[in-house]
Amino acid sequence: MLNRRLVVVAVGVALVALVVAGCNRGGKSTPGGGASGSGGKVGIDLPRSDSDFWNSYAKYVSADVTSMKLDALAPTNSQNDITKLASNVQALQAQGAKVIVMAPQDTGAVASTLDGLAAKNIPVVSVDTRPDKGKVFMVVRADNKAYGMKACDFLGGKLANKGTVVEFEGDLTSINGRDRSDAFGQCMSSKYPGIKVLAEETNWKGDVASAKLQDALNQGVINGIYMQAGGVFLAPTIALLQQKNLLVAPTDPKHVFIVSNDGIPAEFTAIKAGQIDATVSQPADLYAKYALFYAQAALAGKTYQPGPTDHQSTIITIPNGLEDQLPAPLVTSDNVNDTSLWGNQVNK
Repeated sequence: MLNRRLVVVAVGVALVALVVAGCNRGGKSTPGGGASGSGGKVGIDLPRSDSDFWNSYAKYVSADVTSMKLDALAPTNSQNDITKLASNVQALQAQGAKVIVMAPQDTGAVASTLDGLAAKNIPVVSVDTRPDKGKVFMVVRADNKAYGMKACDFLGGKLANKGTVVEFEGDLTSINGRDRSDAFGQCMSSKYPGIKVLAEETNWKGDVASAKLQDALNQGVINGIYMQAGGVFLAPTIALLQQKNLLVAPTDPKHVFIVSNDGIPAEFTAIKAGQIDATVSQPADLYAKYALFYAQAALAGKTYQPGPTDHQSTIITIPNGLEDQLPAPLVTSDNVNDTSLWGNQVNK
């Protein structure tokens, strides 16, 4: 009888162990599931307010803080200034933040801020950008190399491996700018060597991109454009092409094929109007949702492992932590009306 009881107890202990282990597997949880009530305020720094993409992200963050019932401090905004980000983080700590959600635009210079937070055992969730150094609990972003490859294959196919393409590179101090630029350049040189690529550094500034496109147009015919951020590049690019009488239908021989990155409503409108041809939809809604989810998880002491998640993404190991790579689909005239795309939901 005693042995039987010991077996029952042992089985029970094993079942509990399995449940606990399951909670710690990569991504096998859903937002709002189990981390609330663990104590601690969430500090949130928004990276900028000069982009439709980031303004949409801010709205999602606000809505998700409410729906997930987070104890969150009023968000700060570092306005694309790494010094301001460091100051904002200090202010959030002073207000009692026990976890920080940020999106550092300069992924190299943020290391000292991350080191300071690690020394105080304050976990960090980095959104959209992967810090070059400094410990992070989780990076929430999409595979930015895939952005560059999707843009390359789209333009390469449309141009049939000939012509000239202008690439608006993002800030190359940012991992996103580097990933997109490296992938696009390597793909073009290996798969579409007949296409000439004019890679233009822009530091994510629309006026800089417009000036460099003007120079390129003055030098000859441009057949395609890769915009690494539609939120800042779309409006000035369309305005300039319209001025040059190049904003014509895709069936017109003078049409400049354009692929963008972001997935904002304005890009969808431009696709429907035949002004641009495609964009890679960065999931602003999922960035907010899972950034806050992992902030909750960090407060609750949860841990994760590399592997597929239950939200169609993959967690990978990076030198300074983990990264949840969320899906980012290519949007063209074929699927621009898909109601599941966040760009079709944000204004509803």
